[in-house]
Amino acid sequence: MSMIRDLRAAVRPSRRRDVSPYGYEKSAPACPNSAIVDCGVYREGRRVSDHVSPAEAMARVRSEGGFAWIGLHEPTEAEFAGIAQEFGLHPLAVEDAVHAHQRPKLERYDETLFTVFKTVHYVEHTELTATSEVVETGEVMCFTGRDFIVTVRHGGQGSLRALRHRLQDDPELLAKGPSAVLHAIADQVVDGYMAVAGAVQDDIDEVEIDVFSSGTNGKGNGGKGSPKGGDAGRIYQLKREVLEFKRAVSPLLRPMQLLSERPMRLVDSDIQKYFRDVADHLARVNEQVLSFDDLLNSILQANLAQAAVAQNEDMRKITAWAAIFAVPTMIAGIYGMNFDYMPELHWKFGYPAMMLTTVAICFGIHRGFKRNGWL
Repeated sequence: MSMIRDLRAAVRPSRRRDVSPYGYEKSAPACPNSAIVDCGVYREGRRVSDHVSPAEAMARVRSEGGFAWIGLHEPTEAEFAGIAQEFGLHPLAVEDAVHAHQRPKLERYDETLFTVFKTVHYVEHTELTATSEVVETGEVMCFTGRDFIVTVRHGGQGSLRALRHRLQDDPELLAKGPSAVLHAIADQVVDGYMAVAGAVQDDIDEVEIDVFSSGTNGKGNGGKGSPKGGDAGRIYQLKREVLEFKRAVSPLLRPMQLLSERPMRLVDSDIQKYFRDVADHLARVNEQVLSFDDLLNSILQANLAQAAVAQNEDMRKITAWAAIFAVPTMIAGIYGMNFDYMPELHWKFGYPAMMLTTVAICFGIHRGFKRNGWL
């Protein structure tokens, strides 16, 4: 149990109100004009070299033991070619790592595991609109071998600098090798999903309150009880953002299941069991994201129903007023036909009698519509 607590303390950041455990900045490259952010050699859980090239790092690892951890940010094909050759990375995986925009996945190429994670960052906004960006995604790709791990990051968020420092503070964990780093990255990514899911839940709650309050107490549209015109746009935009979130979470379920259940030579047996915790958290987030989609569908349907009800109410009012105005129109039409033999034309009280009759009929119709809720 103590090992579990130490592992979680090392790889998980403290719970703060931040909606993402990733740093949101591009780490400064270790070498000018290079995509390499950091390159270090670790032996018995401690960093034993700094400011070395990947070739020098691997030479030390092969001669003295340990493993190398090379971090890159958005490398070009030329920048990654030397590293790919040094570590014997498969060309297909290298192509995916350079061009990015990949689905979360786990693939094995010879003696290397290639893992793709989608990082998700919650975009802060003061007000949710029909054009608000709610989630922003990036990618972290990991090449895990027996004595190395190469991480390739795409996007402005998802920095692993803080994670590297936390792991370096726990030599016992780092002594487990590259698979310990892979677990720490997976755990941080899934923790990010959980934080973003909580923030998205707040946005959905806000939209839900606005939609249903506008339809019940009339606060949404000048007290007239009809939904706000922008609600459908806001809901649809939120659905699109949730879909982007879902594309990051759902495809990762199978890779985490494989890492937690299937024995792998490249994953330390002591580390593999901790992937179950990550897989469990990921499953809960996936259920939450699926519920977001269902809930937004229900909110959108309710909003459209409210809009239809509001249109029906408007049509009823228009129809009621048209019926009222039809009475004087009909009477004026009858007495405007200019027949010579109409009894009321030469009656002394004909005009006031017709006016009073018209007003009385209109008033009666108005009261009837009012009583039935049409006006």
